[in-house]
Amino acid sequence: MSRTLPVNKNDYIDVIFEDLTHDGAGVAKVEGYPLFVPNGLPGEKAKVKIIKVNKSYGIGRLIELYEPSPYRVEIPSNEKNKYGGCQLEHISYEGQLKYKENQVRQVLARIGKLEDVAVHPIIGMNNPWHYRNKAQVPVAEKDGKLIAGFFKPRSHEIVDTNESLIQIAEVNKAVQTVKEICSKLGIPAYREETHQGVLRHIMARYGNQTGELMVVIITKTADIPHKNKMLEEIALRLPKVKSIVHNVNSKRTNVILGDKTTVLWGNEFIYDYIGDVKFAISALSFYQVNPVQTKVLYDKALEYADLTGNEKVIDAYCGIGTISLFLAQKANKVFGVEIVPEAIEDAKRNAVLNGMGNVEFAVGEAEVVIPKWYKEGNAADVLVVDPPRKGCDEALLQTILDMKPKKVVYVSCNPATLARDLRILEDGGYKTVDVQPVDMFPQTTHVEAVAKIIFNEGN
Repeated sequence: MSRTLPVNKNDYIDVIFEDLTHDGAGVAKVEGYPLFVPNGLPGEKAKVKIIKVNKSYGIGRLIELYEPSPYRVEIPSNEKNKYGGCQLEHISYEGQLKYKENQVRQVLARIGKLEDVAVHPIIGMNNPWHYRNKAQVPVAEKDGKLIAGFFKPRSHEIVDTNESLIQIAEVNKAVQTVKEICSKLGIPAYREETHQGVLRHIMARYGNQTGELMVVIITKTADIPHKNKMLEEIALRLPKVKSIVHNVNSKRTNVILGDKTTVLWGNEFIYDYIGDVKFAISALSFYQVNPVQTKVLYDKALEYADLTGNEKVIDAYCGIGTISLFLAQKANKVFGVEIVPEAIEDAKRNAVLNGMGNVEFAVGEAEVVIPKWYKEGNAADVLVVDPPRKGCDEALLQTILDMKPKKVVYVSCNPATLARDLRILEDGGYKTVDVQPVDMFPQTTHVEAVAKIIFNEGN
């Protein structure tokens, strides 16, 4: 017998929001039936219109607020900024931090059954705006001019945006300047529907500590009309630019970068520091977009590793070696593994750049390479994991349980998979000692955390 839903499409109802979803929508319940309403905050009483229903949940639109949350703030930007990924900009920063810290606590208890773990107060930013050091902005044409900005939700329509409030000012300036130059020169935008045109995206990268700027022009075609004039204008108007790069993506795809990358002007790399460690950043390099909080995150990982200088450390999912090189400052030997060959080339280059001879990098899947190292007698005293959102592979978790390193430091970008993996390690004889949430992406729903896990000798 099918369940009769307590609401119907187009109903207007009064609700009280109880929680937020992982993407920042308010959660209310009607006779146990969940409603997800964008822009609603916990504790608020409101009138909503039901715009979609199915067996499991409904979606509503906020119509009127009766009792706003004390954490609600006026959006500090024009309407366009909501398309830039700022799902939480209507919540005060104090409220954002509270929500994110609670999210970590709740999933550890619900998924990991870890009610007694010490979850420390989240570490936020002094200034939670203008922190991103990289932008990749799609381009289109409107009224004969180029526009660049963000896609409207669930559409391919670009909203022209002069400033993103989470991008570093130099990055905003670079994108706008290149847009203006290309528009003035008549360089046509790529048109997705016809697969014609030239300019697809404008990318800008900025070294927070060095002040060095990179501009990447992403086109459908191998040639750029008025290329020399464009380069001259960019170099003239952006004095911090050290590198102008051309990337060709000729495919019908939503993937931003193509296979062919050429330096048109200046250097192949710009440089930046996280703490005392220097990094070379190319157009294709993965590099953390919030360098201020990255140092906070890595300092905590290094603290939890508690290295004396005698340890052998393995860094799974090492990327371009950011955490590996941080650890190499205190460890005897660090081994890093990463599936992306280009990232490993970057990692090796960064090790040489910093004169660190006590770190080695290998290409491959962590869940394949680390078990192989273990069988060869290459066990770790400390193992650090910084996996993608899906969490650690089961084979890697089993290798940890077989290898039994004294400590595991887990750097997570997804509290749910962190909780799941901690439960597996706990069931295998480990004890989660500390969890430190870190707000890497203010104004968004994302939250990172570092966990310190030790092997329980008594098991």
